[in-house]
Amino acid sequence: MSAVLAWAPAILAMLAAGLFAGFAAGLFGIGGGFVVVPAMIALLPLLGGAKGEYTHVAIGTSFATIVVTALRSTLSHHKRGAVDFEILKTWAPWIVLGVGVGVLLAQRMTGQTLTFIFAGGIVLMSINFLVPKLARRQVSDTMPSGLPRAAIAGGLGLFSSLLGIGGGTVAVIVMTLCGRSIHKAIATASGFGFIIAVPGTIGWILIGLGKPGLPVGSLGYVNLLGAVVITSMSILTAPLGVAAAHALPAEPLKRVFGVYLLFIAGVMANRALQM
Repeated sequence: MSAVLAWAPAILAMLAAGLFAGFAAGLFGIGGGFVVVPAMIALLPLLGGAKGEYTHVAIGTSFATIVVTALRSTLSHHKRGAVDFEILKTWAPWIVLGVGVGVLLAQRMTGQTLTFIFAGGIVLMSINFLVPKLARRQVSDTMPSGLPRAAIAGGLGLFSSLLGIGGGTVAVIVMTLCGRSIHKAIATASGFGFIIAVPGTIGWILIGLGKPGLPVGSLGYVNLLGAVVITSMSILTAPLGVAAAHALPAEPLKRVFGVYLLFIAGVMANRALQM
């Protein structure tokens, strides 16, 4: 009973993070990692473990939550006929390969390095939300194929695996530049999140098995307590985000989320400096 009471603040905060992550996933076609990773890094000290392992566990746990959130979002978008499964099928092998390479690289990185990478990555991603029109220009009528597709998809998987995100932001940019409507791009990007998160979760579990100093409830670098609590909320709000994506003008919301990303980037960079 005392242990449950001690973890109560962390569980409540995880519930809130799950609500926010699910809504953001449905609204923007992202996996929710931009919300989950910083939340987990802040909350993991309440579950014990070594400070140097928190970023690894946060990223691994983020992937576990994205598996469910992205699948829920994809199915909700599919009911509206907005998901392009042909794109998902042809990009999936290269994405999975990129995720595998990223996980192997992350295994050799310190928590401080990963935290700096996360901070830098979300600064880059914030540009798309703060100036969304930059990604609305069409440069082609067709999606990349052959070597360009392999390079972009593999890079997307690698980049996402280091940040614990579903890659939806990059996927939306690529698809809109190639003539896909914003609604179809967001819907299909949810599928990218699922394709990235499944091998990402497996990989982060495997590289964390047997590591000392992991927080309570961790399987490898996935904290099962955090994954279950966050997912239980995100599956409720993901369909609400999907409905909002199809009903509301997203530009003002994107700018607010972009400011949030810059704030989180600053917090994460400061945390990395203190490691």
